[in-house]
Amino acid sequence: MSTITAPTADFGDLKKALGGSVVISMLMIVAGVLAIVVPAAAGIAVTVLVGWLMMFTGAAHLAYAWHTRSGGNQLWEILLGAVYILAGIYVVLNPVVGLATLTAVLGVYLLVESILEFVLAFRLHLLPGSGWLTVDGIITLILALVIWRTWPTSSAWVVGMLVGVSMLFSGIARLMLSWAARRVVTA
Repeated sequence: MSTITAPTADFGDLKKALGGSVVISMLMIVAGVLAIVVPAAAGIAVTVLVGWLMMFTGAAHLAYAWHTRSGGNQLWEILLGAVYILAGIYVVLNPVVGLATLTAVLGVYLLVESILEFVLAFRLHLLPGSGWLTVDGIITLILALVIWRTWPTSSAWVVGMLVGVSMLFSGIARLMLSWAARRVVTA
């Protein structure tokens, strides 16, 4: 006769994951502070990064077209890849112009992020520290509204500043959640 035993929880792996979460949270906080201190440089850096990502996406479309070689889809993938690559090159070579467009896109992104933060906060409302997600959602929503009220005149500083503030508060929210989870695990 065999006995059934309850599975033992391995809290060592969980504690290690929470430790990693704390480190990532602190890195987000530091990156947020740096972006707030030097917003123009952070805005240009974000714009250049987006430009490079567009070029890599275009290259991926071209590679996909090369491997599929299927009639109409191949032509579509080649055209899409070319558009991505050309737009990426333009943004990298003209980051100030790209920054104005990126500012508008960032406003939309932050609005969507705030909605998702509110949904996550609602879903996790019974967990300790989940109120910080609501705070993060409120701050992110305010940032989205600031962009729309000041665009395009403030494009030179708004991307770096707002990304920095968002990263700072996201890092703080994640840090608070990680610490709350750590207290639960150690208790």
